[in-house]
Amino acid sequence: MAAIESMIPIKDEAGTLSRSSSHGSNANLELQHDGEGLEYRMQSVDKTVKKPISLWHDVSLVHLDPKTEGPTPYLNFVCEIPKFSRKKYEIATDEVGNPIKQDEKKGTLREFKKGDIFFNYGCLPRTWEDPTFIHPDAEGCRGDNDPLDVCDIGLKVIQPGDVRPVKVLGILCMIDEGEADWKVVVIDAEDAWAPLLNDIDDVAKLLPGTLEAIREWFRTYKIPDGKPPNVFGLDEKFMDKKYAIDIIKECNHAWKELITGEKERELASQDEGVKELVRKLSKSNLLDLAPEEAAPTPMYANDQCDDEAPCF
Repeated sequence: MAAIESMIPIKDEAGTLSRSSSHGSNANLELQHDGEGLEYRMQSVDKTVKKPISLWHDVSLVHLDPKTEGPTPYLNFVCEIPKFSRKKYEIATDEVGNPIKQDEKKGTLREFKKGDIFFNYGCLPRTWEDPTFIHPDAEGCRGDNDPLDVCDIGLKVIQPGDVRPVKVLGILCMIDEGEADWKVVVIDAEDAWAPLLNDIDDVAKLLPGTLEAIREWFRTYKIPDGKPPNVFGLDEKFMDKKYAIDIIKECNHAWKELITGEKERELASQDEGVKELVRKLSKSNLLDLAPEEAAPTPMYANDQCDDEAPCF
């Protein structure tokens, strides 16, 4: 019998900063496409007011029921790369509005030379892997300066720019060219397997080989580019849901520091490379952010936390 899913209440995610355009689901969102090739951009737009929104900053971390606007037990997953495809789409974290674009290197659009990816790949909104922070389990490596990566193992192909409710199952610590690059494993809340999968051990038991295949994908996908295999922390183990939630909390807290400018004010002890990374993100993302004049209100009425319902 499937375990009862615990709620994940969350207070106003930016502390003293409140965003009037926050979206808890994809209910009022649509995508606009502009340009071609290197100039192609996919922008999420609020259908009600016809204004662009950031899939990184304007979508809540916790999924809200589109009918009641109340919190659900799920988190929001922003898909960037659909399963069974290879074009390397990503949120443009250093562009105002954070549209989705196809990554490029030296003027060439990037694809996975290894071949099609076999899971939906994207990120958690309102998270940031802080390049000034070294997690004790990350082999002495700093964060990779991006939102927290997500691998959705559900059956459905999710399109780029779609926002889906997902269940967190576990996490893998990948070390990518000297940077910590966590991979959160989730399943779509509406997937047929979702009621049976509540933690990482359920995946290993009911879907044998899935986790090993994910790890080997990330280990080898850069080899066709002439790079060495990636390595992993924590003895290459997938950690459980509780551990994953702790990492998500850390990355949500880091996002708050970035978006409020607090992180940029704390850069004195960092090297110039790290300072430039943070300043570039802060400059682009704070252009369209402004604190509300009124005092912010909690996102949810129930902002009490307990062991079964962690707060972010």
